[in-house]
Amino acid sequence: MKNPYDDIINLPHHVSKTRPQMSRANRAAQFAPFAALTGYDAAVKETARLTDAKIELGESAIADLDVKLSMLTDMVADSPMLAVTHFRPDGKKDGGAYVTSVGTLKKIDDYERIIVLMTGEKIRIEDVLDIESELFENLV
Repeated sequence: MKNPYDDIINLPHHVSKTRPQMSRANRAAQFAPFAALTGYDAAVKETARLTDAKIELGESAIADLDVKLSMLTDMVADSPMLAVTHFRPDGKKDGGAYVTSVGTLKKIDDYERIIVLMTGEKIRIEDVLDIESELFENLV
């Protein structure tokens, strides 16, 4: 059986006399994948990332927080341990996430309406969902 390439199969490989040979890295680069839409994958991932909406507290929950904050204001000198669940806004899109910060109370700033922990973390009182501490175990 005759192969259609029998006439050229045994010819020597052609090497140009006027042009230098391309390096292996440059040859490989010709076949590298190409992303026509640079940044598109990152934009899709950012859009797909979920955020939570901020919960608006009812009057009774606000009253409970006010009682806890007034107790903490009186006990700042004792540096009580706290677990503060609060809303952290997302910097890139609407919404955010609820996180719990655990630490020792440093101060409560009534003027700026923030809770400051010993770690330096500042939590806006408007963003607080709940405060837990051993101080509140006797509250009903």
